[in-house]
Amino acid sequence: MSFVRPETRALLWKWREVLIGGFITALGAWKSFTTLGLVFAFWIVVAIAGAVILFAGLQRLRFRRGKDGVGVVQVDERQVSYFGPMQGGVISIEALVRVELVPAANGIHNWVLTVWGDAPLIIPVNAARADTLFDVFNVLKGIETEKMLAALNAKSAQTVVIWEKSINQLH
Repeated sequence: MSFVRPETRALLWKWREVLIGGFITALGAWKSFTTLGLVFAFWIVVAIAGAVILFAGLQRLRFRRGKDGVGVVQVDERQVSYFGPMQGGVISIEALVRVELVPAANGIHNWVLTVWGDAPLIIPVNAARADTLFDVFNVLKGIETEKMLAALNAKSAQTVVIWEKSINQLH
């Protein structure tokens, strides 16, 4: 039996990285003001680490769109799998050539992951475990995270190319 309401637990879980990062930053800052020497330097490092966790948590919070959409996303061994009611597939992260955010008729945007010579993988932004795509996208060389988050929150009616693989030409 839990003493915490389910909606409160869900809210705390959604904000978990931000809360943990804020706590670590506050603890490190507070302890650094009360100590000297090497211990002071240690607590400054703790406060900086907490600030990094806080910043990353804020980015992840802006990326999350809920989990009430259709299908399930799974990321394993550098492969993205999507299991949906009508479609699905598996794509290797190394084979990705383009990531797009495409609006749908129902108002829910879709991630479109494209590889050469195969059908693109279309994933609703609110699919279960779609927040794991944040780590996948951050692995891509040259991706602009702030551009991705701005496009996701703007809910544009136009397709937005989030990332495209640079082609190395021989000549």
